[in-house]
Amino acid sequence: MTRELFVYFQLDVRQADAVQAAVIDMQAQLRSEFPGLRARLLKRIDASSGSETWMETYAMAPSDSVDGVTEALSSTIEQRAAAWRDLLDGTRHVELFAACA
Repeated sequence: MTRELFVYFQLDVRQADAVQAAVIDMQAQLRSEFPGLRARLLKRIDASSGSETWMETYAMAPSDSVDGVTEALSSTIEQRAAAWRDLLDGTRHVELFAACA
């Protein structure tokens, strides 16, 4: 089964620029270290006043990994995210899914 990682969190909109820069930089570094990694950053469209929900997604190209996101990669992502975790409102919620089709 090909595993994909989804991480969502909330942030104060005043932190949006700093969080975006940190995540984009982290994902670029991860892509260079893990060939075939597909990493994205999304934000919820229906944001409430002052707070937003954002999501990071991670998947591996099928040609580069049969299993998808490994435990080692997942652990590396969490270690790297610790550098900017204090910019968030609350915790990062990490979910692992397997592709069904």
